[in-house]
Amino acid sequence: MRVEPPVSSPANLAEALTLLATEGGWRPIAGGTDLIVQMTGDLAPPPERVLDIWRLNELRGVAVEDGVLTMGALTTYTQIRNSDACQEHLPALVAAAATIGAAQIQNRGTIGGNAINASPAGDTLPVLLATDAELVLGSARGERMVAAKDFWPAYRKTACAPDELLLRIRFPLPRGRQVRFRKVGTRRAQAISKVVMALSWREDGGVWRDVRVSLGSVAATPIRARETEKVLEGAAARQTTADHAAATLAAEIHPIDDVRSTADYRRVVSARILHRLLREAGGW
Repeated sequence: MRVEPPVSSPANLAEALTLLATEGGWRPIAGGTDLIVQMTGDLAPPPERVLDIWRLNELRGVAVEDGVLTMGALTTYTQIRNSDACQEHLPALVAAAATIGAAQIQNRGTIGGNAINASPAGDTLPVLLATDAELVLGSARGERMVAAKDFWPAYRKTACAPDELLLRIRFPLPRGRQVRFRKVGTRRAQAISKVVMALSWREDGGVWRDVRVSLGSVAATPIRARETEKVLEGAAARQTTADHAAATLAAEIHPIDDVRSTADYRRVVSARILHRLLREAGGW
C-alpha cells in the first residue's frame, strides 16, 4: 500500500527557504502536473516530503528592464502565451508554451517546473539554451545565477542544490536577435516531443552571428549542437550553408531508441527541422 508523502504549503518565500534549510527530503512542486508520475518511483525515488510553493506570489510576474526579460519561476504556460512582453520579445517561448499539454496543463504548469523537472524532452528548455537564459536560484544562504548551458549536467539532474528554489529566469534581449522554435511529436498537440529545437542568431552584414542551435529529446539532457553552430557562425544565408549545417547536425547528435521514436528518425528529423528553420530565416 502506497503511503502519500506529507505536504507543506508555505505562505511566503522566506518560510519556504527556511523549511528547505532546516529539513531534508523536500520535493518542491508548483502546478504539480508531474507529481503523480514522480510518486510512482519509476523515474526516480518518490519524494519524502512535498513542498507546495504555488502560493508564493514572489515567484510570479514578467518584466522587461535594462535589456533583460525576467520571468518568475511560477509563470504558467498560459501566462507566457498571454504576456505582451513575451509576445514582443520572446515569441519562440510563446510558441513552445503553446505545445505543452492541453489548456488544463497550461493553466497549472510553470516554466520553473519545466526547468527543474529536467526532462530532456522539456519543450521550453531548448529556448532557454538558445537565448542564453540565466536561472536564478535562492536559498537561506542567498541567491546565485546559473547559465542555462550549465543547468542540466546529467539526465534529470540540475544545478539546483537541495536547499535551493528556482526563483526566476532572466532572458537577455540583445538587439537584432531572432529565435525560432519547432517541435515534432506523435500528434499536433498533447504529445511528448520526439525532437524539439530552437535556433537563434543575429544577422550582421548578410551573415549569421551569435548562432545557437539547441535541441531536446536527442540526448540525456537538452543540448547545444556546438559543431553545427560553428558551421553557421559567420556564414551567409544560402542553400549550401543550410545543406552543410543539416548534414553536420545529423552527424553530431547521438539520439537513442525509446518508446516514442527511433534514433534514426530523430537524427533525420533533426536535420530536416534545422534545414527548414534556416530556409525560413533566409527567406528562401
